[in-house]
Amino acid sequence: MATESRHKQRPLRTLIIFFAVVAALFGIMALANTWTPKLGLDLRGGTTITLTARNTTGSGAVDQASLEQARTIIQQRVDSIGVGESEVAVVGNNQVTVSVPNVAPAQLQEMVGQTAQLYFRPVYAVEMAGPSTGGGLPLPPPEPRPTVAANPQPTTDEVLAWQPTERDLADFQAYECGQPFPDVPDQVLITCDRENVTKFLLYPAVIDGKMLTNASAGIPQASVNWIVQLSLNPEGAAIFEKVTGALAQKPEPQNTFAIVLDGAVVTYPRLSGPIPGGQAQIEGNFTQQSATDLANVLKYGSLPLSFDLSEVSNVSPTLGGEQLRAGIIAGLIGIGLVLIYSVVYYRALSIVVIGSLALAAVLTYQIMVLLGEGMGFALNLPGIAGAIVAIGMTADSFIIFFERIRDEVREGRSLRTAIETGWIGSRKTILIADAVSLLSAVVLFALAIGSVKGFAFTLGLTTLIDIAIVFWFTKPLVTLLGRTKYFGEGRRFSGFEPEHMGAQRRSPIRRLRATAPQEV
Repeated sequence: MATESRHKQRPLRTLIIFFAVVAALFGIMALANTWTPKLGLDLRGGTTITLTARNTTGSGAVDQASLEQARTIIQQRVDSIGVGESEVAVVGNNQVTVSVPNVAPAQLQEMVGQTAQLYFRPVYAVEMAGPSTGGGLPLPPPEPRPTVAANPQPTTDEVLAWQPTERDLADFQAYECGQPFPDVPDQVLITCDRENVTKFLLYPAVIDGKMLTNASAGIPQASVNWIVQLSLNPEGAAIFEKVTGALAQKPEPQNTFAIVLDGAVVTYPRLSGPIPGGQAQIEGNFTQQSATDLANVLKYGSLPLSFDLSEVSNVSPTLGGEQLRAGIIAGLIGIGLVLIYSVVYYRALSIVVIGSLALAAVLTYQIMVLLGEGMGFALNLPGIAGAIVAIGMTADSFIIFFERIRDEVREGRSLRTAIETGWIGSRKTILIADAVSLLSAVVLFALAIGSVKGFAFTLGLTTLIDIAIVFWFTKPLVTLLGRTKYFGEGRRFSGFEPEHMGAQRRSPIRRLRATAPQEV
C-alpha cells in the first residue's frame, strides 16, 4: 500500500502548478501595472481632519448620541472610498477626527465635511452673481434674518402657491454669493451655485434627503458626462411627479427646480413635463471621482449635526521612512539568523528552508500589492511585524516535518518511506499550529481597533500562505530530494546522513560479512 501511494504522488507536477500560480500573480500585477503595496499613515503619511460639531440651530450643547451617529456616517463615507486603516474617532464632547492614508486632502475634505442636507426646491428667480445695483447705486446687503426652527412641512399645494414677499425680493437683489442665509426647509432660500456664478431665489423645499432610497454614479446612454442618479421612496416619487408636472407649465425660470446640497445649488434642470417613477439625476461638471463621492455622501444620509472644519493637515509619517527601513532591516536580520541556523543544522537540506522562506516572502508581497490595488489594503508598521512573525512560522513547519522524518528513520524505516510516513504524522501538527495562529488573528482583527488590525490581518494572511507553502512546495521538494542519490543515500553534508538522522550507518564490510556463506 505504501509503494502504491508513492507511485500515485507527482511532486514535480505539484511544484510546476505552484510556480505557475506564482507566475500568474506576477501577470496580474503586470496587467494592473502595480508593483508596490500601499502604505499606511505610519509609513507613508496621509490626511487628518478635525471637525467641530454644532447643532443645526447654532446654539445649545451637542447631543452625544447625535455625535456618535455622525461618526458612524462619516466612517461609512470614508470606507466607501475603499481605503484601509482609516480611523474616525470622537474627541471630547464636540469633535470628530478623521485620519485616512492615500487620500488627497481636498477629496477627504469634500467627502467628510459635507453635512449632506439635500432638498429639492422650485426656482422663482435666477440671476448672474455679482454686486447688484439699483438706480446706479450699490444696494445694501440684506439684513440678517433671525434663526428660527423649522415649522411643520407645508403641503405640496401650499409650496406651489407660494409667492415671495417684498423683503424676499429685496434681499435677493442685494444678496452676494458667500453671504450666510438660513437654509430652513419650509422657508425661502437665497443662495448660489457651487461655483458662485449664479444666484437663486428658491421656494420652500418640496422633497428632502430622507425620501432618498439610493444614489449611484454613472454615465447615461448617449452621453459622455458623469451624473448622480437618485431614487425616491413612494412618497417622494408621488410628490416629485406632481411638482414637476406643475412646474413644467410655468414660464422660465420657474419651470425649473433646484437640487440643493448643504445650502448650495448643485443643478437646476428645466422641466418639459411630469417625471414619474421617482427617478431624478444630478448633472454638473462631474468627474468619475466627484460623482462617486457625492453618490456615497447622499447614500449614507445626512449628518444629524453641522460641522465646522477646524483643522486639515497632511500627516507626516508617524514613524516615517526611517522606521520603515528599520522594520525591513529587522526582518532581514531575522531571515539571516534563520538561514544561518538552517545551513549549520540542515546543511544542504537548508535549500528547502531557503526556498520556503523566499516563496513565502514573494507570495506575501504579491498578495499585499494586489489587495492594495483591489481593496485599498494599506500596509502599516504592525503589519510588517506580523510578516516578520511569519518567518518563524514557515521555519517551524519545516522543523516539525524534519523531526518527524528523523523519528521514522530511528524506527528503522528507509529514508523514502520515512519522508512519506513522517509527512502523514507531521501535517496534522502543522495544521493545528497554523489553525491556532489563524484563530488568534481572526479574534484580534475582530476586537482590535486602528492600526492593530494591520498586524492581525497580516498574521492571518501569512498563516494561510504558510499552509500553502508547506503543502505545495516544502513537501513535494523534500520528496524529490529524497529520490536523488545525494540526498537519498545520505551522503556527506546532505542533511540526511545516518548519524545526523540518529541512525547508525552499517559499513560495507559488515554488510558483506553478514551475507557471505559460512565455511564448513
